[in-house]
Amino acid sequence: MAQKFEKPAGTPVRPSILGNSKPAAAPVQFVFGKANYQILAVSVLIVTLGFILMSGTTDIYSTTKIVIAPLVVLAGFGLAFYAIMKKPVA
Repeated sequence: MAQKFEKPAGTPVRPSILGNSKPAAAPVQFVFGKANYQILAVSVLIVTLGFILMSGTTDIYSTTKIVIAPLVVLAGFGLAFYAIMKKPVA
């Protein structure tokens, strides 16, 4: 059985050209704040840098490939986790 949609009390009504009344659009609420998206973008760049370091030279056993690059990638993933979990400032 379908439920009937009821307009919440106090919702402003916007008149249209055809005479139909539609509720005014509420401002869009994003899940994350601006700072969260900025931190997430930085973390994507850090992960990308880590993969670039990992693909570096022809030497398979270089310290950069087996130690530094994985640490940079993990740091990027950690920063992404922080960006997702951080509460946006409202």
